[in-house]
Amino acid sequence: MAVIEIANLMKRYGELTAVADVSFSVEDGEIFGIVGPNGAGKTTTVECVEGMRAPDSGTVRVLGLDPRRERAAVRRYLGIQLQSSELPARLKVWEALDLYSSFYPEPADWKRVMAEVGLEDKRNTAFGKLSGGQKQRLSIALALVGNPRVAVFDELTTGLDPQSRRDTWALIRSIRDRGVTIILVSHFMDEAERLCDRLAVLRAGRLAALDTPAGIVANASVPGVDRPTLEDAVLALTNDPR
Repeated sequence: MAVIEIANLMKRYGELTAVADVSFSVEDGEIFGIVGPNGAGKTTTVECVEGMRAPDSGTVRVLGLDPRRERAAVRRYLGIQLQSSELPARLKVWEALDLYSSFYPEPADWKRVMAEVGLEDKRNTAFGKLSGGQKQRLSIALALVGNPRVAVFDELTTGLDPQSRRDTWALIRSIRDRGVTIILVSHFMDEAERLCDRLAVLRAGRLAALDTPAGIVANASVPGVDRPTLEDAVLALTNDPR
């Protein structure tokens, strides 16, 4: 069953067409990746899913709901990664979780969420004192504290060291395993390959490919490369002048 359906999505900013006729669906229980170069339309697409942007044409549905017209209802089911810059430096971990849980009618137990993301021993630590990996874990916790059915993560591991990235990947898998559908926007092809069931590859606002990571590699034409990687395949798809 599709929990997110996007059909013929179009979004312009003045003369710039950020997203042009993009269509795809996200199935229940998937980790669905959106990849492509800067300016490909990745963030605009997920902002339309979140209800932060209104499409110029086309439709977006989250669990059958319109994210703009039924934003309050969608908000009950959709968890969104908070950008770290939006949190006050002095706000403690437990205070942030307690505050954000108060925004939802049926929140998860924030103490349980805090333990699940591995921040129990940092409950009294101010946000400004957290490491990069700990801040990212808190952003994940804040996306989950509303007890969502779908969670959206945009550039989740940017700036993290290798161990923190792997720890975050394990956390994302555990979230999916308990029934949360995930949309993951990423620049990292190793991350997309390890985590995602399917990928939408965007190029200049258009859908260049939609398949499993293995399918994208198998179907890509990469001249001069005998055994292309996912990165090779995505580069070939997004650099294609057609």
